[in-house]
Amino acid sequence: MKIHDLKPAAGSKHARRRVGRGIGGKGGKTAGRGSKGQGARSKVPAGFEGGQTPLHRRTPKLKGFKNPFRVEYHVVNLSTLDVFEAGAEVSPDTLRARGLVAKRGLVKVLGRGELNKALTVSAHGFSQSAARAIAAAGGSVEILPAPWGDGRPPPKGNALTNR
Repeated sequence: MKIHDLKPAAGSKHARRRVGRGIGGKGGKTAGRGSKGQGARSKVPAGFEGGQTPLHRRTPKLKGFKNPFRVEYHVVNLSTLDVFEAGAEVSPDTLRARGLVAKRGLVKVLGRGELNKALTVSAHGFSQSAARAIAAAGGSVEILPAPWGDGRPPPKGNALTNR
C-alpha cells in the first residue's frame, strides 16, 4: 500500500450542498434562511443582540479591575523583629502569637530599619535588602512555600463573593 492508494472510508466524505443556485431542487430561493425575518437579511451587524445593550457598551470603561489572583502579604519590617531575643526562631506563628501580623495570610519581611541580632527567620517572602540584612547580622532566612503550591493562587474577590 502506498500513499496514493489511501482513500477515506466509504460514505465518510460527500460533496457539500450548494445552496442559492436557482429554484430547481433543494436549497433554492431562500436557501435555508427561514421565511424572512432578521436571520434572512444580510446586514445584521456582528455582535448585534436584538436591541439589548451590546456587551461592548455594557462593560465598564477606564475603571480597571480587581485581580482575583493577587497575592497579598502582611508585611513585617526588620525594626519590628528587634523585639525577639538573639538566636530566636521567628516564624509566622511566633509573629502572630505576639500580635505583629494578622491571624491568617502570608507574611513578607521588608528591609526597613536595622537588625543587630542573629535570628532564624522563616516567612513566605523576603525583600532582597531584608535577606541581606538578616544574613549580615549572622542570621538565616527560610522561605516557606505558598499554601496553594507552585501554581496560581485560588481566586478571591468581589467577583466571587456573589456566587
